[in-house]
This record gives sequence, C-alpha cells and structure tokens, in this order.
Amino acid sequence: MEQFPLFLNLRGRTVVLVGEGEAADAKARLIVRAGGRIVPAWEAGATIAFVALDDADEARAAADALRARGLLVNVVDRPALCDFTTPAIVDRAPVTIAIGTGGASAGLAKAVRQRIEALLPARLGALASALHAARAAMTVRWPAAADRRRAIDAALAPGGALDPLDGDAAGRVDAWMARAVEIRPSRLETVRLTSTDPDDLTLRAARLLGEADHVFHRADVPAAILARARADAVRHVAEAPPADPPAGLSLWLSH
Repeated sequence: MEQFPLFLNLRGRTVVLVGEGEAADAKARLIVRAGGRIVPAWEAGATIAFVALDDADEARAAADALRARGLLVNVVDRPALCDFTTPAIVDRAPVTIAIGTGGASAGLAKAVRQRIEALLPARLGALASALHAARAAMTVRWPAAADRRRAIDAALAPGGALDPLDGDAAGRVDAWMARAVEIRPSRLETVRLTSTDPDDLTLRAARLLGEADHVFHRADVPAAILARARADAVRHVAEAPPADPPAGLSLWLSH
C-alpha cells in the first residue's frame, strides 16, 4: 500500500486554498461539497491546505510555509511535494468510494472511477442510510457482534436480500429485518496457494480471504497473501488446520 487512505470530515472546518485558475477552482468545488470553509492563507484552526500555483518554486515555497504551520499540504500536479493526494471519487452519499494511484496517474484513477460508477446504482446511498437507521434493531436481533456481522454479510452478498448492486435493495431492509435470518454455523475452508504472488490467487480464494473471520496459516505464508484478508480477520500461526474452528468462517492456507 503506497498511501494510507483516510476520509476526513471537513464540515465546518477551515481549509487553506492558495492559487487561482481551473485547478484551484476544481479543489474549491470539492472542499465546498464536503462542507469546508475556504481561506486564501493560513488561519488558526486550519489543518489541511491545497496549493495550486503554476510556478514550481512558488508552489514549493507556499507548501513549505504551510507545512511549517503544521498543516498537511496537497500541491496540485506535483505529487513529490504532497503530504496527501486527492482521489477520484464515486459519490453515492453517504457512500463514498475513493480511487487513488499515489499521484502516479490521475487518468488511470479517473478510468477506474468511471467503471465503478457504471456498476453502482444511484440509490446505493439510500441503502447505507437504511442500514444505519436499522442499527439499533439489528443489535437487538443479533446481540453478538460476530453474529450481526455475518447476518449483514449474508444479506449484502451477491444475490442476497440486500445486494448492493440491486437498486431496490434500500426498500427491503425492513422486510429483511422482519423475517428470520439463519446465521451459518462455523465452517472451515481450505485455500491452496499455488505461489507466493497474491495476483495468482483464484477468484474463490480472494473472495474467501475477504470474507473470513479467522485465517490459519503456517509462519512462512507471505505477508502479501495475508494482506488480502480482511483487516479485522484474526490471524493464527499454526502447523495444521484447527480441529474445532471458531465461530464464523475460518480459512486454512495450504501450500
């Protein structure tokens, strides 16, 4: 991972924007959409800044001055001077999908964004809002967090009751909550690794790594493979698969 992705709440916060012209206008539109307040120079309370200056020396000087004030700075079209970069954005508020290339290619990020936008229904944000509104009811229904997560995962799976790619899913949250949803018991799946390259993972293996609650593996399994598992999945170094796997989906990585 080249950069750490982060969603920053700018609503009501001060953002410095240095420069004029098309590039500055584009950043201003993003800041305003996020609810930020724009100022042209450092001001107490500001935490991030954008510099959109054509002259390289002026841009560097402005960035250095703002950074000396403790701000994180983005310098338009100069990734080497940036503390952070702005991604291509798919906006299905409150769902936001950001595609970044670490400044390597804005064109590639745009192309990926366009592909994703074509896949996602306009009402995806409404599904997120409906799930948020149902949080209290879901906690009552499934008091254990692991059970709750598995029920939601099953509903959001392809073809599930709340498939995110179904534009009508937002209207079915209440019906999904009203009927009994069976939580699948513990299960153990084996993923056979054919190489140390994560790009060689089969679609099934990649899907299971993204779903698993527990990942059991020998100590020599490469970190690059383990990085494809969910960040909150529990990793277990072991010489053999568990005889009695814990609740949820467990994987044994074999090679």
